[in-house]
Amino acid sequence: MRMVGENSSVAEFILAGLTDQPGLQLPLFFLFLGFYMVTVLGNLGLITLIGLNSHLHTPMYFFLFNLSFIDFFYSTVITPKMLLGFVSKKNTISYTGCMTQLFFFVFFVVSECFILSAMAYDRYVAICHPLVYTATMSPLVCLCLLLGVYGMGFFGAVVHTVCMVRLTFCDNHLVDHYMCEILPLLELSCTSTHVNVLVVFVVVGINVGVPAVTIFISYALILSSILHIRSTEGRFKAFSTCGSHITAVSLFFGSGAFMYLKPSSLLPMSQEKVSSLFYTTVVPMLNPLIYSLRNRDVQAALQRTLSRMWFYWRKGKS
Repeated sequence: MRMVGENSSVAEFILAGLTDQPGLQLPLFFLFLGFYMVTVLGNLGLITLIGLNSHLHTPMYFFLFNLSFIDFFYSTVITPKMLLGFVSKKNTISYTGCMTQLFFFVFFVVSECFILSAMAYDRYVAICHPLVYTATMSPLVCLCLLLGVYGMGFFGAVVHTVCMVRLTFCDNHLVDHYMCEILPLLELSCTSTHVNVLVVFVVVGINVGVPAVTIFISYALILSSILHIRSTEGRFKAFSTCGSHITAVSLFFGSGAFMYLKPSSLLPMSQEKVSSLFYTTVVPMLNPLIYSLRNRDVQAALQRTLSRMWFYWRKGKS
């Protein structure tokens, strides 16, 4: 098979999409369009609520603000192109567009790993060291943690993208996926991908392992602290502040680890595509729902914001 380098005749890739069954294209388009609308409204709504309500300007909601920011752009990098594939006869993406999508996909997914670990650390300080919480989680500390979050995301994105552009691709440009994902792209290479596979396991292992260990240690210490609380009400209150975060962590890390930290022979690509939908589409949609439905502060802020909007609307009418 003829080989073409990334700097010569590779002009575009063809994305196979989620399914090749014509009867499913339109129903799937409307299904994922609904998912995307909920994702956009939920995450932008949470960003707006936190921005407009000063009592939510705390370290916990600072990180939640950034989680919603990441989820919004994370979904936007992937879903619109997938939706276009459902209604296009030939779903193509330029070489540059593919590498750009890969870069931002990795950037946001790695950033989400570390923002979740920063949120776990914040909960650890709040529950285990409440008297020094304000001093420990100062604006400077929060900013440094956030820079670390996006710094690790940028590092992971650069490493994976640089390793991908060094490959030589064959003249079969059909990517068996609905996005420019690492593993399906590696299958198109006509040159050795041993370095890339090693990078995947090392970088993904670090980006999953370090946050996972941080989260595990944080919650082990939180659990130990909670068990020392004598009142049932106090224990319930402490657990309730962590419930949303534990749910979000379980969904994201569980689905991501299942996709990458396993032998590729365990699942055919068709099932891997369906599995990847969970952490690329479903998790960004569920996160704002998880944090709003189970969070009294967010619910109260929503009620105040809606009341304020209603007041100004009535005032404008009169």
